[in-house]
Amino acid sequence: MSRADRIFLQNCRDILQKGVWDTDLPVRPKWEDGQPAHTIKLFGLVNRYDLREEFPIQTVRKINFKAALDEILWIWQKKSNRIEDLNSHIWDQWADENGTIGKAYGYQLGVKHQYREGMFDQVDRVLYDLRNNPQSRRILTNLYNHEDLHAMQLYPCAYSMTFNVSGNVLNCILNQRSQDMLTANGWNVCQYAALMSMIAQAAGLVAGELVHVIADAHIYDRHVPLVEKLFAREADCKDAPRLILPEGETDFYAFTTDNVTLENYQSLKGIGKIPVAE
Repeated sequence: MSRADRIFLQNCRDILQKGVWDTDLPVRPKWEDGQPAHTIKLFGLVNRYDLREEFPIQTVRKINFKAALDEILWIWQKKSNRIEDLNSHIWDQWADENGTIGKAYGYQLGVKHQYREGMFDQVDRVLYDLRNNPQSRRILTNLYNHEDLHAMQLYPCAYSMTFNVSGNVLNCILNQRSQDMLTANGWNVCQYAALMSMIAQAAGLVAGELVHVIADAHIYDRHVPLVEKLFAREADCKDAPRLILPEGETDFYAFTTDNVTLENYQSLKGIGKIPVAE
C-alpha cells in the first residue's frame, strides 16, 4: 500500500468519525438537480509525503496522472486561464463566455512584478531564487489575490506554495483552503508532488518533503457511500510507482506530459462517475 493510500483513507475515516456536518446550515454548493450539497468536515489536516521514499499517488482507485500533470502544467508552465489550452474538460463548467476561468490560477502566476533584480512572474521568481539564493526564506507563490477575486470564476483552492531548501533538498508546503477529499485529494497530491519534483530538478536540487495543509477537509453527503466502498479495498492497495523525469533536463518549461511518466503504476479500478457539486 502506498503512503498516499494510507493517508487518504485515514483522513476520510477521521472526517467521518470526528467531523462536523453542515446539514442544518445554508450552503453555497448545489448538486446538478438543484439540491444543496452538504458536507462533513474536519479543520486543519496536515499530511507529509517524503518524495525521496516514494511518489505519492493513490492506488486504491486509478488516478489519471497524465490529466493531473496536464492541469498543473497548464497552471504553472502555460500560466493560462483558457480552457482551450487544457487537454481535459475538468474546467469547462466554470468557463465564462470567453472560454476562460477569469483572473484565476495560471493568470495570477503569469502576472509580472517588479523586484530589485528585474521583472519576474511568480514561477520565474521561484526558479530564480532557488538557483541563485536557495537559502532564502522568502520563496513562495500566492494565487489568492483579493484585488482580483471578483474576476475569478472560482476562488483558488490550492492557493500557495512555499519552497524551502535544506542543503541540497527542496521541501515545500502546499496550502489549501478547501478540499473535496474524494474528488480532489488524490489528484492534488500527485500533481503537486510532480510539480515539486520538476522544479527541484530544474534548480539542481533533490525533491524532499511535501507538506500538505488543508484548512477545510470535507466529504460531500453523496460521496459518503463511495468513500465507504474504498475502505473495503484497503487490503488490495498496491505499492507506489516511481516518477520518471527526463534525465539531465534543467529547463522547467521543457517538462511535458510525454516525458514525465510513472514507472510501474498499478491501481485498483475506478469507482464510477463521481458527482461534482457546483
